Amino acid sequence: MSRAGAQIVHVALGDRAYDIHVGAGILPQTAGLIRPLLRRGRVGVITDGNVALHHLPALLSALGDAGISHAVRIVPAGEQSKNFQELEALLDWMLAEKIERGDLLLAFGGGVIGDLAGFAAAVLRRGVDFAQIPTTLLAQVDSSIGGKTGINSRHGKNLIGAFHQPRIVISDVALLDTLPVRELLAGYAEVVKYGLIGDAAFFGWLESNGAALRDGGQTARIRAVMTSCAAKAALVVADERESGPRALLNLGHTFGHALEAETGYSDRLLHGEGVSIGMCLAFDLAAKLGLASADDAARVARHLSGMGMPTRIGGIAGGKLNPDHLLAHMAQDKKVAAGRINFVLPRGIGDCFMTSEVDARIVLQVLTASAE
Repeated sequence: MSRAGAQIVHVALGDRAYDIHVGAGILPQTAGLIRPLLRRGRVGVITDGNVALHHLPALLSALGDAGISHAVRIVPAGEQSKNFQELEALLDWMLAEKIERGDLLLAFGGGVIGDLAGFAAAVLRRGVDFAQIPTTLLAQVDSSIGGKTGINSRHGKNLIGAFHQPRIVISDVALLDTLPVRELLAGYAEVVKYGLIGDAAFFGWLESNGAALRDGGQTARIRAVMTSCAAKAALVVADERESGPRALLNLGHTFGHALEAETGYSDRLLHGEGVSIGMCLAFDLAAKLGLASADDAARVARHLSGMGMPTRIGGIAGGKLNPDHLLAHMAQDKKVAAGRINFVLPRGIGDCFMTSEVDARIVLQVLTASAE
């Protein structure tokens, strides 16, 4: 579906249903898109310093021209902001601004802003509406969709959070033009994931068109975002609380979250970079277990590497990581059940499944080989 220059993916969740609007240059349409959701002509905008520098004036201008007043909260950019201190400060600000249950918060930023603002919206007054306006490729294709919100703990990533669906998602691919290439590629890992878990043809398309997406092609970007959103929406509708097939979206994430924890959730390793390495580790593990072919594992690594993305633990800058420590982090992952690590593993490109029947000693061997 399309409207006013945007293409639309519908997330059919009954009374919590919403639309994802995808297009190039659609940020100025924000006021018109959110007006039906407003009880009064006022919104709270939560963003970070980087997005504020590049894009906040355009959003505020669109709101102002439509007569929608706004309060703005700017939080520090980066994964380190997903903590109790920033959450408390954000909630205090929302209460001071008298944000009410019938109001709308705009999460204007990447995955960190969406997770933090979404969680704050979930717990403020036991639930305030919010909209996602994602400004990174990672957020546009993954974290802005499906209602998973939360913050990190010293025990692991996203261990404290809530399911809280947005009322609308507005994804303007033109905003990606200001992203550093490293940030764009971090999001590209999540795009590749959709091909690997259930759409081999899409992965083949990415092999041919990924470079155009990386280098600024808006047509390629719109197609990749739309395909990714449609894939995630289908999984969310089938399994909103991640008790079954939605967990396939975690391909590479159990490994990736461990890598992020071991590198201190710092710029040393971005989330999507951890996912890129994690997907390669999942294919390596599956090949070692005889579940997938070594050729498929090599094909995935070749594409990611060719795009300029990391594929091995040993390629992470800043010193060697300890495989035993990584395995310990994996044992603390939120997807652990009955003390067993749950993995998403491939049988091949486009065919993945979930299992907890994996010998930790073999996992350690794969980690060790990748760390060398």
